[in-house]
Amino acid sequence: MEWDWEGFRHAAAAFPKPSGIDFSYGTAGFRLDASLLASTVFRAGVLAALRSLSMKSATGLVITASHNPASDNGVKLVDPGGGMLAMRWEPHANAMANASDEHALTEVVRKIIKEESIAFGDESCGKVLLARDTRPSGQILLAAASQGVAAVAGVAPVDMGILTTPQLHWMVCALNKDQPATEVNYYSHLSQAFRTLEQLRPDKSVRRSSLASESIIIDGANGVGALKLLQLQELLENLQFEVRNCGRAGEGGLNDGVGADFVQKEKAFPRNFDKSDALKKNQLQSLVEDVEEKPIITTTLVAGYGDVRVGVVQTAYANGASTKYLQQELGLEVSLTSTGVKYLHEKASEYDIGIYFEANGHGTILFREEFLAFLRTKHMWGKPSIHRLLAVSEMINQAVGDALSGILMVEIVLMYLGWSIQDWNDIYADLPSKQLKVKVANRAAIRTTASETKVVYPSELQKAIDTEVGKYDGGRSFVRPSGTEDIVRIYAEATTQSTADALAQAVAFHVYRLAGGVGPQPS
Repeated sequence: MEWDWEGFRHAAAAFPKPSGIDFSYGTAGFRLDASLLASTVFRAGVLAALRSLSMKSATGLVITASHNPASDNGVKLVDPGGGMLAMRWEPHANAMANASDEHALTEVVRKIIKEESIAFGDESCGKVLLARDTRPSGQILLAAASQGVAAVAGVAPVDMGILTTPQLHWMVCALNKDQPATEVNYYSHLSQAFRTLEQLRPDKSVRRSSLASESIIIDGANGVGALKLLQLQELLENLQFEVRNCGRAGEGGLNDGVGADFVQKEKAFPRNFDKSDALKKNQLQSLVEDVEEKPIITTTLVAGYGDVRVGVVQTAYANGASTKYLQQELGLEVSLTSTGVKYLHEKASEYDIGIYFEANGHGTILFREEFLAFLRTKHMWGKPSIHRLLAVSEMINQAVGDALSGILMVEIVLMYLGWSIQDWNDIYADLPSKQLKVKVANRAAIRTTASETKVVYPSELQKAIDTEVGKYDGGRSFVRPSGTEDIVRIYAEATTQSTADALAQAVAFHVYRLAGGVGPQPS
């Protein structure tokens, strides 16, 4: 199959790159004001098509800007396994997005084809699954992505419609495993695993049927997730969702004072919620009698397999109280990585069961395929604990963090332990924390360790941070340069909010003093 380079240049010329913008692909993909993204999205479609041909499998592309305002949009690529675009391909994404015109883009594409040994022939039959969220700009940008995919010889775009990002990740993964991969299949897969876990609940756990009148109150952030929750609800007779901020008239705009990112950063209730909602206790607490003690989870020796390694992966932004609880109360191994879900996902895959979550809620549970294969062997059948573990592996979206499957996982855990939502909230108390940022002349002036918990250069800065931390009970602080702009982010926590605030201010002053701060000096 011959590549029509003249036709490709003609297609690319319809999407000129805006001047004065340097695009950078990261964990969030490309993200910007929607009016500036058409060329980038077209080129991302081209890259997704090339990746499909390179891997000889379907890939994915989703138009979304997650927590950003409705006026923004973005594009993320999905690899054949359902994960994010391989980090090794991110430089390709940057080179394509920043090519000055259609001629420069053509040369970049030729270089990628050569470097990745991508072959074209009559058997070429790549496929890219496309989806978008509910942003007004999504339809136009999806059309640009589709044209980018179609501009690559032998690759077909497949519009999957309006989806959450995790749904598209799941579908790409399922399709490449030769499994049914529609939205209906997604809901059926999650709900069936949930029902299996309901049926396998321990004898002492509360029957969910007695709680059928209880509603799970959810902030839908006026986005696509609200729509999908209501569709999932139809398959779960023993769960009742009360979804607020669904995008109805009078509920506000997408991510406007709502959403997980808003709550985590602002420490405030989302729109259409108040303190009375937080104080509502699930009736489960008054229905439970003679519940077993909270279990301790440790690594375990399984006959025929060996040590099963269970670990949790966090970033430096994880509250120190959570890390202490995981290590001291649950006896779990905790690892730290750089900020960014791609780093956590990679580290979690090293465990037989790897659990990772960022402070803003991104995360999931990964099961090593060899471990699952062992659990499926004939001599393991008949054991309820094995059936439960396999059902969990089906209910959790292992391709990427997924709030819909996460909600179901939380409900199962609370059911099995006989806990109320308040019991869950009470297992530990977050330490008060404060985040600041300091503008600097050059963010490269600071280098940190891989886990971003210590400053490597300038060494005087880490000494100053250590001195400040030592002044406060329960103090902890770290700094990290932004990956996209010349600012340094400061995180501090301590046993009281006032001391956390003071520690953050003191560290910000040292960053300004030792790392080339510009503008007003932190006071």
